[in-house]
Order: sequence, then C-alpha cells, then structure tokens
Amino acid sequence: MAKKTYIQAITEAQDLALANDENVIIFGEDVGKNGGVFRATDGLQEKYGEDRVFNTPLAESGIGGLAIGLTTQDYRPIMEIQFFGFVYEVMDSIAGQMARGRFRFHGTRKFPIVVRSPYGGGTKTPEMHADSLEGLMAQTPGLRVVMPATPADAKGLLLSSIESDDPVIFLENLRLYRSIRGEVPEGYYTTPLDKANVVREGKDVTVVTYGGMVHTSLAAAEDLAKEGIDVEVIDLRTVSPLDLDTIGKSIEKTGRVVVAQEAQRQAGIGAMVMSEISERFIMSLDAPIGRVAAPDSVYPFALAENEWLPKEDDVIDKIKEVVNFD
Repeated sequence: MAKKTYIQAITEAQDLALANDENVIIFGEDVGKNGGVFRATDGLQEKYGEDRVFNTPLAESGIGGLAIGLTTQDYRPIMEIQFFGFVYEVMDSIAGQMARGRFRFHGTRKFPIVVRSPYGGGTKTPEMHADSLEGLMAQTPGLRVVMPATPADAKGLLLSSIESDDPVIFLENLRLYRSIRGEVPEGYYTTPLDKANVVREGKDVTVVTYGGMVHTSLAAAEDLAKEGIDVEVIDLRTVSPLDLDTIGKSIEKTGRVVVAQEAQRQAGIGAMVMSEISERFIMSLDAPIGRVAAPDSVYPFALAENEWLPKEDDVIDKIKEVVNFD
C-alpha cells in the first residue's frame, strides 16, 4: 500500500466515485479548474469535464438547493461547503429538507447527498473558518455525520458515504489535510459507516474521541504508557449515529473513560457520548467520566487559538485524574 496524505486520499476517493458511477457529480465554490481551496478536487474537472465537476456561485443556500433538486433526477451529488463555518447559510436545505426527505416521502425517494467540508483549528484561519459544528448536525435526525481521522478511513468512508442513499455530512479535519500520511489501500474499497474503530488497545482507561483529537489522544496514550498507564483509544469515525456497542465493550474492560473533542464543552458530541455512557454502562464505571474539550467561548482569533484548543497535556491530565480516582 502506498502512503498518502489525508487530502490525497479524499481526492482519490472522489476520482474513483466519478469513474465508478456516471451519476456522481461534484460542485461547489472553486472546485473546478482550481480544484478547491485545498485542492481536494484537483484535476477532476479536467478528467471528467465541466458537466460533472463544476463551480457554483458564492451562495451556500444555492448549493444545497441544487443538490436536493439533482437527487430527483437520480444524481448522487457531492456538494462542497468551502469551510463548515459557512453551513449556517445552507441550514434550511440540510436540516429542513435533506434530513427529512426520506421520511417525508415514506422512503419512496432517496437523498444520496454528500456534504463535504473542512473544519477544525490549528492552522490560523480567519474567523468562521475553523469552528467545529458537528454537534448541530448530529442533533438533526435524518443526517449521518462522518468524521475520519486517517487517510485510509478518509478514502473508505467517503466512498461509503457516496454510496449511501441517506444524506451524509462528511467533515474533514483541516489540520490533518497535509500534516499526516498513512497507508491507503489501492483501488475502490469502502469502510463501514456507523462503526467505531479501536485504534489502540489498552486495559486501564478508554478514550473516546474523533477527528483531529484521535491523534492527540494517541500521542497522550504513548506518553502515558511510559508511566505504566495502558490507554485504549476509540476513534468514533461516524459521530451520528454512535457505535455504542464498541464503546460499551471497551468500558466493560477498562472501567474508566475519558471523552475528548476539539469543540467547546457545550458543542461537539462529547456530551451525547457521556450521556449514553451514563445511561447504558454506568454499572461498569469505576470512576466519573472525564471530559476534554475547548472552553465555552466563541472560537478565538488566530493569535489565541493555540492556547484555546485542547492539547495532549490536557488529555494526559484528565486520564490521570480518572485513573487515580478512588
């Protein structure tokens, strides 16, 4: 297997999807000749033509409406929102229409729309470009929310999302685009949706996390291993719906759990994970649930984001607190 960056894996997945199904089309702001602001669609318009990969006006609401309309003609749209902080402009299309579509038509119509968008901090973006707004999507029934953490999962989960007949919010961590590389299987393959992945096995404490915080949590786990603390790390991958079976089996083994997210404490999906654990697995817990998250404030300007974002030391401190609880 070749080693590829996160962004290369996403581009490759879209390339394969376009080749595999003539009804797959890609559109958004600057996704055509420019290949998108992060080059996620680089070269695809030249390869497949302007009818299948094309630019839209700077109007997120129009992008969403176009996607909904195209599904009535059997297309499988991949719509890009340039930064997920701009999702408010298209919330009616996503939450009011896409999410309700199959219910509204009693399952007689499909809404196979993928909403691709980058999110997350650590790259000094301008205001409204780095917000983690997955919680808004996860609290909307009818939407699937997928947040890969590795290049291999980015490719496999995106192909699964494109195949899905339900609308999928596919969120790509901006900081990971070119900062990580990993082995990615060749050719067309899919990774199951709605299934978490135990990326590190351990016996002392479970960390449940997703997106960019997977790598932060793994780094914390490696450091703590030197102190004799064996950490299990679960990458949720799909944050709505949650894979509660994988979480529960891990907690039954370790008896202790920390939930880590980049979003603010009142945002993200950490609170939902903690609630489900408390309701379903509380008898397996030997300590209160720990939580690592950003402060409950508006996302800061670039100069302050390094202090604001959760870091490896925050995860380490919280794990030690939970492990040492008596």
